[in-house]
Amino acid sequence: MLDFVQIPPAELFAFLAAIAFAAGLNVYATVAFLGLLGRFGHMPLPSGLQVLENWMVIGASSALFFIEFFADKVPAFDLIWNALHTFVRVPAAALIAYEATKPLSPEQQLFATLLGAVVALAAHGGKTAVRAAVTPSPEPLSNISLSLGEDVLAVGLAWLATRHPYIAATLVALFVVVIVALIRWVVRALRALFRGAERELTA
Repeated sequence: MLDFVQIPPAELFAFLAAIAFAAGLNVYATVAFLGLLGRFGHMPLPSGLQVLENWMVIGASSALFFIEFFADKVPAFDLIWNALHTFVRVPAAALIAYEATKPLSPEQQLFATLLGAVVALAAHGGKTAVRAAVTPSPEPLSNISLSLGEDVLAVGLAWLATRHPYIAATLVALFVVVIVALIRWVVRALRALFRGAERELTA
């Protein structure tokens, strides 16, 4: 586990990049996971994040994760849910990065905050784009499978970050590259779909 008292800034940034990506997928699971790690002494959290160890925070994030677990698997409704969570996941990831880097210089803290926001936005954007492409399918299995995979990835990446932050950050970098390519593909596919619908209406 990481020692946040002696951790080098580069390693801390790697950890936060992975945590931000996990939060971009499922912020409630990520917050609950960090809170439980700190609460049971498996990983002492930075002073700015020790509020996550509070049972009220753990309980609230766990309850919201329980709600999201089901809401995120309902076709069409998941798009509304994810759209609304743009205003939760990205700010939460930025706030986690900000609070975790309080002992660092203001410049490093600002960099970490921006890093957290950008990485979380990439994860959230990729998740939303994939859902937009999959939701039109008539069966719910694809939505359920994607949602379960995202939940597992969020917790797994957060766990990996606590042990091997550089490996976790490398995976995040690869995921971001894939997401950028995926979003471009989804946008093109949706444009083609709309063009096809327009032709049918005007025919």
